[in-house]
Amino acid sequence: MMDALVRRPDWGFRLHTDVKPEMDERYSRQVLFAGIGREGQQRLLESRVAIVGCGATGSAQVSLLARAGVGTLRIIDRDYVEPSNLQRQTLFDEKDGEDSVPKAIAAARKIATFNSQIVVEPRVNDLTPENIEDLLAGVQLILDGTDNFETRYLINDYAVKSSLPWIYTAAVGGYAATMNVLPGETACLACIFPESPTGLVETCDTAGILNSAVNLAASLASTEAIKLLVGAREQLRRTLVSFDLWRNHRAEISSDKPRPECMTCGRREFLHLAGESRPHITLCGRNSVQIHEHHRPIDLAEMSDRLKPHGSVRRNDFILKFWKEPFEMTLFPDGRAIIKGTTDTAVARSLYAKYVGA
Repeated sequence: MMDALVRRPDWGFRLHTDVKPEMDERYSRQVLFAGIGREGQQRLLESRVAIVGCGATGSAQVSLLARAGVGTLRIIDRDYVEPSNLQRQTLFDEKDGEDSVPKAIAAARKIATFNSQIVVEPRVNDLTPENIEDLLAGVQLILDGTDNFETRYLINDYAVKSSLPWIYTAAVGGYAATMNVLPGETACLACIFPESPTGLVETCDTAGILNSAVNLAASLASTEAIKLLVGAREQLRRTLVSFDLWRNHRAEISSDKPRPECMTCGRREFLHLAGESRPHITLCGRNSVQIHEHHRPIDLAEMSDRLKPHGSVRRNDFILKFWKEPFEMTLFPDGRAIIKGTTDTAVARSLYAKYVGA
């Protein structure tokens, strides 16, 4: 019997079943693989994994791990589906884009159609120093599906401090890269990249992206995740590996040992976790700005009535969209907003203060 999507107080969904998942025909070909077997499959079914970001690489990783039978997947994503996502973000469809469904919710719904045996915990949140402890509590592994180094450094701080493994993954243009971070054993992200990239940094919005680069990065990272979850640690790759699919280039950098002078895993200074460099207003790609308003719950129905005299409004259970030419504001119940039509943070803040409140 197909399991139900259950509404939760945090307005997410959770897949549940009344019986323990069985290693039946669904996983039979995976069980035949010598590296996994029945014992490994049981370990996967008992595993708890968080995926931070459910865009291109994140949604591909989520799909692979859900189909492989990872028992609990916690999907953390701050964004909603747009038509431009459909070229590479495999868990979403045109209706998700038309309805601006939050990616974490859309992913949970889609997983329910192909694997009702596992648990999915969607969280429509922006991962921040304030909520990271709650959002990542109780997982064994963190996968990177983000699109920015600010969040990756935050994950790295938390993972190193908590001795929790995580997997860095990136894709842009025709480029794909990934690296395992095993705190205390391998280099961490700050060992390899002591400082965040500066200057002109390519993004999907500026350089475009090949969906094949996304799928390569996600497949490599998901395979490493499965190795770790089934206990095949000796098989884990200990390099930062990168591919340029268009130019047929491949490179590897050793990440086998931590760097003693590393600020994070060497000196154990967790600046990103402390929020010392975390702005409250950030560029969010797509000619847009994100405004973080912590601890400011908003009643979307009430806000909809308030905004209707000032422009076009559309809302669902998860977000409210407000159009005031030439701007578009997407408002979330926690007070967070994404304002499209500007990269000027002052303009974005002014719009937010005018229509939502100072």
